[in-house]
Amino acid sequence: MRHKKGFLMAGVLFLITCMLMNTMSSCSMMAQSIGSVLSGTTYPSDDPEMLAVEADYAAREVQLQEEIDNIESSHPGYDEYRYDLGMIGHDPHELAAFLSAVLQGYTQQSAQAELARVFAAQYQLTLTEEVEIRYRTETSTDPETGETTSEEVPYEYYILNVKLTSKPISAVASELLTPEQMEMYQVYRQTMGNKPLLFGGGSPDTSGSEDLSGVQFINGTRPGNPQLVELAKRQVGNVGGYPYWSWYGFDSRVEWCACFVSWCYNQAGKSEPRFAGCEWQGVPWFQSHGQWGARGYNNLAPGDAIFFDWDLDGTADHVGIVIGTDGSRVYTVEGNSGDACKIKSYDLNYQSIKGYGLMNW
Repeated sequence: MRHKKGFLMAGVLFLITCMLMNTMSSCSMMAQSIGSVLSGTTYPSDDPEMLAVEADYAAREVQLQEEIDNIESSHPGYDEYRYDLGMIGHDPHELAAFLSAVLQGYTQQSAQAELARVFAAQYQLTLTEEVEIRYRTETSTDPETGETTSEEVPYEYYILNVKLTSKPISAVASELLTPEQMEMYQVYRQTMGNKPLLFGGGSPDTSGSEDLSGVQFINGTRPGNPQLVELAKRQVGNVGGYPYWSWYGFDSRVEWCACFVSWCYNQAGKSEPRFAGCEWQGVPWFQSHGQWGARGYNNLAPGDAIFFDWDLDGTADHVGIVIGTDGSRVYTVEGNSGDACKIKSYDLNYQSIKGYGLMNW
């Protein structure tokens, strides 16, 4: 009673201490909850293993395309070959989400059986022989009278029907996964495993498009394709990547920088290169055709492809189209730069430039 104020202060301090302890406990529980959510939505496999598995699946698709391209030499003797071909290609994140839902953490070795199962469900190639009875006019001359007669003679006309039926992995997933696995698959698809740039296909740059006013471009000895560049520049401002990923054959949005580059090349009359993945399709195409220039290549031309490796792990993460260079910087048009088409520029020695795909126009 003699120290009412001191007792009151002690009581207030006690209440404040209790509140702080309760708050810290709540924050701790919240942090644990957030950590649990992040852990449950992140791909559980190691990045190098996932990239190796993705490359294996892409190799299966390349082999399938080669089989189709060689049908006429591997099945000779037909009068006609008729083709009804679905799209060959997949969204790497759909495959990773599927494998993560089924296998959780997987390696290149442990994923092979599931890769075969998914591939068999996604693609069906059928060859069907068809025989038509057709008629041709045959003329004969009587050796005694010299009279010439014509008649319609039947003959067998052999046709090989080549049909490739393909489905997106999203459709395959609904057929092959259990309800519990399907829920996990959908979570991984929504979050992209918290690794949206793992397989390449975008830039995290959210800054605006750059202004080319005042830039003096230096022409190299390669002419390039200025008309293509003007077409690409007209796409600046597009957000979300439609119609580029739709034109490629995907039924919903994917990381679309490579689809944008392929769409531009197609609009300029080039059927190749056509690629949806930077590292596992785009770079190998240019390198295998002898059309590759490493960082520092100094004879760039309008329309060349420029590949980026953001985290310097040796894997291409992003691709754009070269507008030109002023001698110190390279100027580009890029799709999926922060989910938009933008004009950007980089120092020619910028360390994240992996190299250039050189187009021969």
